[in-house]
Amino acid sequence: MTTVQVTYVDAGELYISWRWEHDPEHPRALILPRDRVGPPLAELAEALPTPRPGESAHQALTRALAHGALTDRDRERKLSWQLTGVLFPSQLGQELHRAHERGPLHVRIQPSPSTAQVPWESLRMEEEERFVHAAKVSILTPATVRNAVARRVSPGTGPVAAVVDPPTPLGRVLGQVPESLAALEVLDRDTLRPALAEAGRFLYVGHVTTTAHALDARLHLGQGPLTAADLLGWRIPNRTALIACESGGDHRYAEPSGLVAALVHGGAEYVTATRWVLPTDAGLTRLFPGFRTPEHGVLSEAVLAVHQAQEQPDPVAALNAWQRTQAEGWDSTGAPELTPLVWGAFGVAHAPAPPGA
Repeated sequence: MTTVQVTYVDAGELYISWRWEHDPEHPRALILPRDRVGPPLAELAEALPTPRPGESAHQALTRALAHGALTDRDRERKLSWQLTGVLFPSQLGQELHRAHERGPLHVRIQPSPSTAQVPWESLRMEEEERFVHAAKVSILTPATVRNAVARRVSPGTGPVAAVVDPPTPLGRVLGQVPESLAALEVLDRDTLRPALAEAGRFLYVGHVTTTAHALDARLHLGQGPLTAADLLGWRIPNRTALIACESGGDHRYAEPSGLVAALVHGGAEYVTATRWVLPTDAGLTRLFPGFRTPEHGVLSEAVLAVHQAQEQPDPVAALNAWQRTQAEGWDSTGAPELTPLVWGAFGVAHAPAPPGA
């Protein structure tokens, strides 16, 4: 498989560099003028249910679900094209097309704060083809995290450690826990650490809250929150999924040292997390015109898709396959239950052990 690493950096203008892993001596770098990338990124932010400064959670959900571009197939298609056009310069686009024609392609993307919420998998390469049709797409964690000297990638064997919709003051996120997950023990703040030390996978479904500092991003458990800083020094299973609002928000900070970084540092090779506030079925039903909750719930279906992807030999490819199916359904029907607001929120950070580790 041919692999390219694409990195974005905010420094006034937006800078992009890319490096083919088979040709590391010839990186490319270009400036993407802010006056070109700014408008589509602003329109994306307008379409997402993440609260802006001074905006309540309800106001943000109403803005995104009742009026946002990701609730309308034609507007989403236009925005997706615009984002591709400004974030992937023609030189990189041509190289990606040539690589795709030669065989399997893996695009590893390290976003900047201004591009942290871009749903890379859903951007369009052709009229009927998104990135997720042409390539495996994963999130690249900073080299200082994935290549840390003390980091040891955990083996992929062991039981599942789970925290699925724990009772917290913030309330529940699922209307009903899927039957296949109901038998999993719901760990709490006291029992989680020893369970993670023995586990091969970790599944969290619940609430994540963020503050001004990435290290203070919090998982909410039965006995209180657990911050990214608290997780440092813990042994983390090889595969981890955090299905919660902005659980993968590390890259929105100048110092991307949030939950994903803490999990990778502790040994995770794959971390599935979300880029923005994840709407619940209750919110979608109440605010999204025409939305009808499917029998098992949109969010529950997403939880199962992520959980099943983590069981596969390649969790990135497996999650991309689910996103591809969702995208094709959305493109052909525009059905509200297939909105990219749900499936586009997920990305997988893939951080294998560095060579020689």
